[in-house]
Amino acid sequence: MSCRADAERYREMVAQALDAYLREPRIPARLQEAMAYSLGSGGKLLRPCLALASCEMLGGRAADALPIACGLEMIHTYSLIHDDLPAMDDDDYRRGKPSNHKVFGEGMAVLAGDGLLSYAFETMLAALAAHGGDVGYLCAVQAVAEGAGVGGMVAGQAVDLEAEREAKVDADTLEYIHAHKTGAMIKAAVVAGAHIAHADAAQLSAIGAFGSLYGLLFQITDDVLDVSGSFAGMGKTLGKDQAAHKLTYVSLYGLEAARRVAADTARRAKEALAIFGQAAEYFIELTEATLQRDH
Repeated sequence: MSCRADAERYREMVAQALDAYLREPRIPARLQEAMAYSLGSGGKLLRPCLALASCEMLGGRAADALPIACGLEMIHTYSLIHDDLPAMDDDDYRRGKPSNHKVFGEGMAVLAGDGLLSYAFETMLAALAAHGGDVGYLCAVQAVAEGAGVGGMVAGQAVDLEAEREAKVDADTLEYIHAHKTGAMIKAAVVAGAHIAHADAAQLSAIGAFGSLYGLLFQITDDVLDVSGSFAGMGKTLGKDQAAHKLTYVSLYGLEAARRVAADTARRAKEALAIFGQAAEYFIELTEATLQRDH
């Protein structure tokens, strides 16, 4: 089965599960509407697909990793809702339609993000309990928490804001921002899937190295597309990084050099998968597609 076919299968599984989770009757109607508006807005479902693919590659069942995959997408979506707020990146569009706060107001957008974050952990912890406290599940939830939190995605966002205000333009700061703001949750996705499959130490190390490199590749290509992409393809306002004097690979190294760094990062990401052999074909194809992506 090809990477594309696997991805379609994973996306369908995740979309159906997310729809079921959002039917939770305890969620007030307007809050539910705001959460669903962003959660079902046509994203790539990249992080949940990575978790399911990692689990399957290492001999686990995708169905067992599905609650973790859904939790990852809830957390990612909350981060996008908050990222678009006027106090953060102040973007009016996301995935080709008005940002959450433009439709529901800033207060409800904040609550929709808060709701998705807390519901993600409610979902994952309920699955942990259903699996009898399985240590692999416990490690998976911990990996997601670390990737999302004060040493992961939130840390990267905080340093990104600092860099913007202080006009920092050094390579170390740029690497930190990308490794944490984007890379931490991508690494968490593949590591969480591996934990559910009860991967050994060598496998966890290899898939974690891949996740870090792939996360970097994804963000570098995002930096490139902010300059060379289109609104139709990206579904969000482009050129904002430059206008806001954000630290990116393009702003620091230039467009062509950023593309060269992306190609080298893709090469190293694929090399990190060597111990998995042919079983890693999904990730190899995904890496090549990401290097060439136009949206």
